[in-house]
Amino acid sequence: MSKSSPQGPASEANSPSSKEPESIAQGVDEDVIESNRRLFTGWQWWLFGIAAVLYSTFHLVSLNIYPLETWSFRIVHICGALVLGYGLYAGTRFADDSNPASSRGIRILGYALLLPALYSLIQVLLMQQTMAGEAMRIEPAVEHWHFGLPLLVATSAAIVLSWATRQVRTGISAPDLVLMICAIASAGYFLVMYNSPLRMSTGTTFAPIGISYAAIAGSLLILELTRRVAGLALVIISAVFLTYVFAGPYLPGFLGYPGLSVGRFFSQVYTDAGILGPTTAVSSTYIILFIIFAAFLQASKVGDYFVNFAFAAAGRARGGPAKVAIFASGLMGMINGTSAGNVVSTGSLTIPLMKKVGYPARSAGAIEAAASTGGQIMPPIMGAGAFIMAEITGIPYTEIAIAAIIPSILYFASVYFMVDFEAAQKGMRGMRKDEIPLFSKLVKQVYLFAPIIILIAALFMGYSVIRAGTLATASAAVVSWISPNKMGIRAILKAMELASTMAIQIIAVCACAGIIVGVISLTGVGARFSSLLLGLAGVSQLLALFFAMCISILLGMGMPTTAAYAVAASVVAPGLIDIGIQPLIAHFFVFYFAVVSAITPPVALASYAAAGISGANAMQTSVTSFKIGLAAYIVPFMFFYSPGILMEGSWLQILRVGITATLGIVLLAGSVQAWFFGHVNGLIRLALLAGAVCMIYGGLITDLAGIAIGVAIFLLQRSKGAGGNSATATS
Repeated sequence: MSKSSPQGPASEANSPSSKEPESIAQGVDEDVIESNRRLFTGWQWWLFGIAAVLYSTFHLVSLNIYPLETWSFRIVHICGALVLGYGLYAGTRFADDSNPASSRGIRILGYALLLPALYSLIQVLLMQQTMAGEAMRIEPAVEHWHFGLPLLVATSAAIVLSWATRQVRTGISAPDLVLMICAIASAGYFLVMYNSPLRMSTGTTFAPIGISYAAIAGSLLILELTRRVAGLALVIISAVFLTYVFAGPYLPGFLGYPGLSVGRFFSQVYTDAGILGPTTAVSSTYIILFIIFAAFLQASKVGDYFVNFAFAAAGRARGGPAKVAIFASGLMGMINGTSAGNVVSTGSLTIPLMKKVGYPARSAGAIEAAASTGGQIMPPIMGAGAFIMAEITGIPYTEIAIAAIIPSILYFASVYFMVDFEAAQKGMRGMRKDEIPLFSKLVKQVYLFAPIIILIAALFMGYSVIRAGTLATASAAVVSWISPNKMGIRAILKAMELASTMAIQIIAVCACAGIIVGVISLTGVGARFSSLLLGLAGVSQLLALFFAMCISILLGMGMPTTAAYAVAASVVAPGLIDIGIQPLIAHFFVFYFAVVSAITPPVALASYAAAGISGANAMQTSVTSFKIGLAAYIVPFMFFYSPGILMEGSWLQILRVGITATLGIVLLAGSVQAWFFGHVNGLIRLALLAGAVCMIYGGLITDLAGIAIGVAIFLLQRSKGAGGNSATATS
């Protein structure tokens, strides 16, 4: 061990001759352990590790080599997530010194529930043999008394009991074991029935009663797992929609409908009209594949490299860590499926550094939340929302990714100039040269971007999304062999295990969103909402768009982006299309607002996650992030008034719209931050806002008016000498 100098390490760090750190970001790629996730040891660790690897392998093989029948594949996809989810995530807090383990009576009751669960599973095996013997259907009494009732009793009782069962973190509780068996039993029944002629009977009086029982149990299992991994928001919204199915006939006005019986509704909800529909179609193909891709990138420490690269590129600019947050979150957003997850992965590093250079705690958290939310609209992956859009609309994924380029640039430009003007206003500095990694060294590892470049190239060369994602995943492993973090067999298996764990939340969320989609399609509430929008459009299209924005944000509050868009796309987008808006524009409008619901008060998941790191008040952080991301609430309206923003029109039109909208974003940032080449008063802020709206609007005359306002204010500020040297310095 070498001895340190007498001055100590601190003086070395501040010395002008000290060397730049090779890396400032470490642990960005580490798996985040949720508070209710079990930490197994011994044989249980091996069991669930092998199960997770097999789950990822199943998807890779099915998607690329040996495809299964569509409904069967989706049923196994959901079942696997339920089994892993109930094995890994507890329903309540773990036992510790302050929370003792559950009583012996509760534990005995939990084990007693294994009897009806196993009995229903055995009945499924017997039914499979009966149907294989060319029987037309199973006796209703058998399905009712020997399968349906035991399954429902075991499922509902185990869910309730799991809320009261506390156990040590290294073990699995009996109620969760029961829920795993019930998931297998319900999925097994669906596989038996849906691979027989009885599949055609769903939604009719001829449908086997067992389908309704299995669907009720399956829906309860999905809702409970969603509560464990994503919180109560989506579960409550799903419960409201399910209540509407049976309360709808008694509601007045456009909300009323003829009604559906319990049997008829549940015999259809676990089909491609609901749970097995578009949301699960996407989660079982594109999303799981890109989660595996993201896991391979994490295993090869690409996330650490992204953040270090952002520090090297932007760390020395004024307010440096805030600009690092923008770049890093944009890069990480391409491989991270949720805004809150993006905040946790990059914010733990950037938020403390922002506070260090002078940003208040609420601003530091808000900047990270706004930047992380933007990662969801960043091509090519776009937080998986683009895949659902492609599935619902039939528009090729590459067209959607291209259309997202200018909106994503405008969003990040908005956040960047908001941050830059605040830094200029408060006289903040950037990070010192000795505080950031050396750019010249990081450039030598630029090949770590190769998997993402290969993904984009393969997509635009005409490869399917599945094939392009598989090639990119394989390239991530190959590229790691020439990097410091080589992926051997052990690392590849670890990545496969990590992918399955990461996928549980999004699969549960998509399946839960499928319940809502099923309610919308089976009750016709989406069509009635469309007629309401048509009525509003008769008064004013702007009013109809504003109403659609409010509904999209309300539906998205507290929900992960993917589920928020899936629900809003089912409710709002059809109505927008009916009033004459093109499908691409309508879905982008809805998607944008589903994304920014993560930073919209009062329920702003990304802002709350950032507030937890910064230590600021959660509501203040969400209000500040709303202000920083203000452009995101204006730009979607321009999709309708200026389609060039979505790459529709001639190249000259697209270029003009892109440039003037970006200039408008600069004026908007100046208006919000009260800084435009120096401090500005209230009157000039209003003028900046007017100029911003003119240029974002996209018309030729309004563009010229906006440019004239911007130039006039610039000359006025320069003549007053308000900016000084610090104001005119480039960031």
